[in-house]
Amino acid sequence: MPFTVRIDKDLCVSAGKCVADAPDAFSFDDDELAELVAGPIALTDEQLMRIARQCPGRAILLRDADGNDVSF
Repeated sequence: MPFTVRIDKDLCVSAGKCVADAPDAFSFDDDELAELVAGPIALTDEQLMRIARQCPGRAILLRDADGNDVSF
């Protein structure tokens, strides 16, 4: 079941790990905060979980198909 992804910009510390690991899914906005690239995300749930876990600010938030927050 595919996750949906949201970025809490208040938590983003601009480390850029997500952008480096998945440039097709994440980029920087004008304030150098992470944002999702427009369009569908071509990453597996496992890849998204790994990227979210590695976010130093815990700014990448995942939800399952039922809308529940995914804990990691």
